Amino acid sequence: MKNNSQKGFTLIELLVVISIIGILSSVVLASLNSARAKARDTKRLSDLREVQKALETYYSDNGKYPYSPGWRGNCSYYGSYGTTGATGYIPNLAPNYISILPLDPKPIGTNGCYVYRSNDDNNYNFVIFTTVEGNVPESLEYSNGTTKSFSVYTPDAKNY
Repeated sequence: MKNNSQKGFTLIELLVVISIIGILSSVVLASLNSARAKARDTKRLSDLREVQKALETYYSDNGKYPYSPGWRGNCSYYGSYGTTGATGYIPNLAPNYISILPLDPKPIGTNGCYVYRSNDDNNYNFVIFTTVEGNVPESLEYSNGTTKSFSVYTPDAKNY
């Protein structure tokens, strides 16, 4: 006597399982991308605080902030300056006050980068410009209201 029942999955069952796996993997990837963006923003905030401390230490030692009359950054729009020494985007801050000037973990376009400006000895503005991926606390929002930027500055440099 023959047994006609075959063991295995039908095509419909396989398609259902494959579609469920596809949906689950897309949810996981979306969550992973969100976590990566938050991690990059956390790194940017850490960089912001580290540079701010280095600038205050520089001021304490020298009685002035590093001079840069125009915006200097590490992207093509702001001049593509280096990360250390007199040619750094914050002149002479690294390596004495910070080991190396930080770079954005995921720069965006030609003008999304870290930028610095100091028109006189007593004021500076340091901006993580247009690369922030999440919400920007009002206390760190760039002074002209540009969203997706973190900024620290002395009171008189707010409107640079």
